[in-house]
Amino acid sequence: MSLIPSFFGNRRGNDNFFSDPFSLDVWDPFRDIAPFPQLSRENSAFVSTRVDWKETPEAHVFKADLPGLKKEEVKVEIEDDRVLQISGKRNVEKEEKNDTWHRMERSSGEFMRRFRLPENAKMDEVKAAMENGVLTVTVPKEEVKKPDVKAIEISG
Repeated sequence: MSLIPSFFGNRRGNDNFFSDPFSLDVWDPFRDIAPFPQLSRENSAFVSTRVDWKETPEAHVFKADLPGLKKEEVKVEIEDDRVLQISGKRNVEKEEKNDTWHRMERSSGEFMRRFRLPENAKMDEVKAAMENGVLTVTVPKEEVKKPDVKAIEISG
């Protein structure tokens, strides 16, 4: 699958903001236009937290790259209206009196991503794991019951 650049960032395939009914991301049409200010360093982690969402026959699987965060700094929540929320905070590194910084590029601040889950999601069986800076959230799916088909004999 190739990456297609768009107004909404690089996304896989032909997905975009309007064709993804499950996305709760907010598009800001004025984001890159002057005189609107750029995001501050404290808010940059919010924007750069990328999440992959794939659907398997058994589950919906979300993967988020959260390098440098501990699992205690990340929250995974499910809201009543089938919304998965992943949030957390990366603190700014302490500045020591005698340190001289030459460059500060790592993001800090709070982040939050929200996804509306489809009706077949088993909300009470969601599992989350964090390994090597990658958060994996697995939302099992309910089996789709095939309708019973009964053959009717034709008389005559």
